[in-house]
Amino acid sequence: MPYSSLPPGLAFFEALFGFLSPAGRASVRLRGLPRNPGGATLRPGRETPLWNRLVTQIRPLLKRRGEKAQLARLLGVHRQAINEYFVSQSRMPDAERTLLLMEWLEARRKNQRPS
Repeated sequence: MPYSSLPPGLAFFEALFGFLSPAGRASVRLRGLPRNPGGATLRPGRETPLWNRLVTQIRPLLKRRGEKAQLARLLGVHRQAINEYFVSQSRMPDAERTLLLMEWLEARRKNQRPS
């Protein structure tokens, strides 16, 4: 269903994304991934295997004194949030911070100072 407020040049993208959206939902159903009912926040647990793998890779790097505080400054969150992400695993960061975490992890693996 086209939106009248879109410029004519974007009609192709509207049709493309309109087509992919049902296919994406069907793909999730076929793989048996849990759906997020009613906008509920996804919590860390059995349903988040990729996040769990990232936690197991990052947690040993946070053993040194001051590492949690430095990572918190890089991500722009409180140090307590880092504790909730990796120690108690009671919450997860948003997508932007997760990407920053992945870059930080890659830099640490290469023994570089994360920026």
